[in-house]
This record gives sequence, C-alpha cells and structure tokens, in this order.
Amino acid sequence: MTQAPVGAISAGDTAWVLGSSALVLLMTVGLACFYGGLVRSKNSLNTMMMSVVAMGAISVQWVLVGYSLSFAPGSAWLGGWQWVLFRGVGGEPNAYAPTIPAHAHAIYQAMFAIITPALISGAIVERMRFRAYLAFLVLWSTFVYAPLAHWVWGSGGWLQKMGALDFAGGTVVHISAGVSALVAARFLGPRRDFRRVPLSPHNVPVVLIGAGLLWFGWFGFNAGSALAANALAALAFVNTNTAAAAALLTWALLDSFRTGKMTAVGAATGAVVGLVGITPAAGYVTPPAAIAIGVLCALVSYFAIQRRSRSRLDDSLDVFSCHGLAGVAGALLTGVFATKLANPAGNDGLFAGNPGQMLVQLYAVLAAVIIAGVGTVVILAVVRAVFGARARIADEMIGLDLSEHGEEAYFGGEAALGGSALAQSVIVSTHPEEAERRETAKKH
Repeated sequence: MTQAPVGAISAGDTAWVLGSSALVLLMTVGLACFYGGLVRSKNSLNTMMMSVVAMGAISVQWVLVGYSLSFAPGSAWLGGWQWVLFRGVGGEPNAYAPTIPAHAHAIYQAMFAIITPALISGAIVERMRFRAYLAFLVLWSTFVYAPLAHWVWGSGGWLQKMGALDFAGGTVVHISAGVSALVAARFLGPRRDFRRVPLSPHNVPVVLIGAGLLWFGWFGFNAGSALAANALAALAFVNTNTAAAAALLTWALLDSFRTGKMTAVGAATGAVVGLVGITPAAGYVTPPAAIAIGVLCALVSYFAIQRRSRSRLDDSLDVFSCHGLAGVAGALLTGVFATKLANPAGNDGLFAGNPGQMLVQLYAVLAAVIIAGVGTVVILAVVRAVFGARARIADEMIGLDLSEHGEEAYFGGEAALGGSALAQSVIVSTHPEEAERRETAKKH
C-alpha cells in the first residue's frame, strides 16, 4: 500500500475500493466456513462464531481507536489520536487515499483488521472460552495489529521508511496472525482428547466452499490494495489467482506422491497457502514470479504440517504452518522477485540487482514476529487472569457449541451424542440436564 499526492475523487476508484471492502469482509465468512468444516461437528458453530464475532467487535474497535492508532499521523511507532471516533475522517481524500474518500480507505482497512485476529482462532479452536476469546480479539487488535500496521503502512512508520515491501499484508496480517497462533496454541495447551480420538474434519464440502469464498474475496484483499481501479490492481489480481493455482497444484501433487490420493482438504489448503504467500508480493512481482512463489510457499507449508503432525503441538488447524510460515516465505520472496518493471513505486529485489531488499524484508519479518509473539503472551496472561482462558473438561467433551452458545449445528449429531464413552460419563455427571434432554430425544 503506497501513498500518493491527494487529487480529485474518482468514481471508478471509489467503487472499486468499496467493492473490495465487501470482498474482504466476505473472506471472513469464508474463513468461518473453512475453519468450521475442519473441526468436529460439536464445535463447528463455536468455531464459525470465532470469525463472525470479529466482524462485530473489531468493526466497533476500529471506529473507536483502531484506525487512528494504525494510520493517523504520529510517531514512527504508533499513530496519533486525531482520528479517534473517525474525527477528521470523511468524504474528502487524504494521503492514503488520494482519489477516494477517506471513509472508503478507513472501511477498507477495517476489513483487514477484522480478519487478521480471526485467523488466530484456528489454532485454539475446541478449547478456549468464548468470552475470553472476545476479550483477546479486541486487545490483540489494539496492542499488536494497530502498531504493526502503522510500522509498515502508516505515515512515518519505521518499517515503511526503511523500505519494507508489503503490498497487502504478508507481515501485518499473516505473519502476525501465524506467530500469535503458535504462541496461543502453546499457551493454552492441547485439547483434552488430543491424540486420543480422531480429530477429522466433519464437513469437507463446507471446507471447499470456505476456500472458494476466501479465494474469491482475496481479489479484493490483494487487488484492492492498489486503492484504485488501475493497471496495478490488475497485476495484483492476476498474481493472486496465479499463485493460488500454482500452490493448489503443488499441494495436490505432493499429496499424490506421498499417499497416492489427491485430497480435497489438501487442495483447499494449498490454494489458501498460495494466497497467503503472494499477498505481500502481489503488486511488486510479475506473473511468472507468482508461480514460483505459489510453488515455494506450498512446499514450505506442506512439509511444516508433516513435521507438526509428529509433534506434541496442537495447532488445531495448522495456522502457523499455513499463515505464519507461508507469510514469512512470501515476505522474503518479495525481496527476491520484486521489480520496478512491475511497479515503479516499489523497489527492485535480489533478482533485479538489489540484494539489500532481502535484508529489509528480513527486518520486517523479525519485527512482526517479535511484536506478535510478545504481545500475544502478555494479552493471554491478562485474559486468563480476568476471565479464565480454557473451557472446562466437561465443556470440551460435550462440545463448545452447547456449552458456550446453547446451540448445536446438527441435532442428534456428535454434540448430542458426546463423541465417546468418556465424554458420555463426564457429561452425564456434570450436566444432568443434558442427560435428561437426551432421554427425551430418544423417546421421540
């Protein structure tokens, strides 16, 4: 995301950015489906709500303080307070949005702020109390996301002044969310039945629908970051589709070589990894480079997941492997493939004769890792002290759909049946009303 001199408002640019804002919001719905299909049925509503609730909580937080702390003129480390409650943000252009209303830029950035902490939820599903998660969302967006967004994209941000390239959120969104997911998974510990019972996706078609919505919405995420309906947006659009396709094919082939089968979940995961990897580079590289980025990011994430599956880490939906590591790979590969031939406002990378850009990209990666890692530990410690972070054993066994929301996705499904004999005994002893409900259901 680059800044340009303020000019007259363009109807075409405004329509494109507003449409892209809607596409990015749709990504959060896609994320809810993608994550919701990957978990067990007794936790599917809770998992989807972890994404949906961000649409409410972060939208309000963004108007109150988030946009100002991220983008208002301030220091090299944090935005100022001038735009709190959107004061001074209106129908006129500003330095970030030279041909669109400032409101359009603000709401577009709000959609990024919504989906970023929602990504973290995939590492902690099926075991975190919902109220604690909601508090974590707001605190993380305020004390981790806002400073990092200012460093990379804000006026006077220190990484921006250093020349870090992040077209649409490789460091700000994916590395920060991926690292925070890893820390959160370690902090909360594994699910009670981790490695004791099968933890398979309960609805693969919903996973594919979610991946499709993510792919569709990602055009707004990346191409919309041009903040204009122009050739740069078209380049980012092409690169986004190309990298996702290359990563999907790479993942499917890896699955085929390893197991003899091309899985639907693998194809969906590969596409998302390609989208993650191209995000920082979308407006700085050529389409052939996008193919290379998609392939390389798929290789990194695929083998990271294989390694994680043999460890004791319960990163439930492999957020760190798919977002954190693919985000790191994409950010560093931006420093390899970036060229001013693609975007004169960007910079040349290693292959264009500027190896120093790799070092700048590395600084940005390390900065994102540090603020996300440290910030997540501190925030989770506060949340645990105030709310308690982990669900009770009985609640995990019955499923968080019923225990946290009083609803279930499928009547008579896994949530109602308890999932195992151990779950049955725990639930009946601690939730007598649930035992009575089941007996009534059996009679009818």
